Formats: sequence, structure tokens, C-alpha cells
Amino acid sequence: MFWNTKKWVCHRIAGSGSSRYPSPDLIASNNLRRLAIECKTSRKNIIYIPKNEIGALRQFSEMFGAEPWVAVKYDRSEWLFLTTEDLDETENNYAISPALAKMKGLLFEEMIS
Repeated sequence: MFWNTKKWVCHRIAGSGSSRYPSPDLIASNNLRRLAIECKTSRKNIIYIPKNEIGALRQFSEMFGAEPWVAVKYDRSEWLFLTTEDLDETENNYAISPALAKMKGLLFEEMIS
């Protein structure tokens, strides 16, 4: 999706989540902004992300000078992009419901503008 804009470049980080170093699923840039994105898909109602994954995303983003984002896609829906501050915090995880994603999430075109 980023490459199709002709203004953004994007790279998928192989093995993200399995590295001993913090790393997002994607890094993207348009020469003005840098994004670090953790991607999650689900057919279930709520997406749970362990706190350590969001912590690693924030750590990488701070060190890399990027904005941390979480992209979620529910079955038969568009990708929605949320900031890490928009996620609901539980005891051990962060949770994203479809209602939260629709209320606070941005469509791809909104997020890159």
C-alpha cells in the first residue's frame, strides 16, 4: 500500500518478534515522516497484543526516530491505524476491539496524509 502511493517507501522486517532486538513489522517513510508499524489481523472480536510487544515498538521508534503505529485488520475490513496511546490497556496486554479501531483508528489514506 505504501509503495502504491509513489511517495512512500516501506520495508517488511523479516523475523520481527523473534529477534532479540526490538523491531516492528514494517518501517515506512516519505522523507518527512518515519513510521514503525506493528501489524495484527484477526477473525476474532478483540486483538490482544502483549505489553512487551508494544514496549518494544515504542523503544524501537524512539531510537529510530519514528512514530509508533499499530495496524489492525479484522475479517473483511480495511486496515485501520492506531497510535499506541489509543490502545486499551489490560493487566498483561493491550486490547483493540473493532469498536475502538473504528472510533480511534485512521484509514491508510488518513494516516499517511
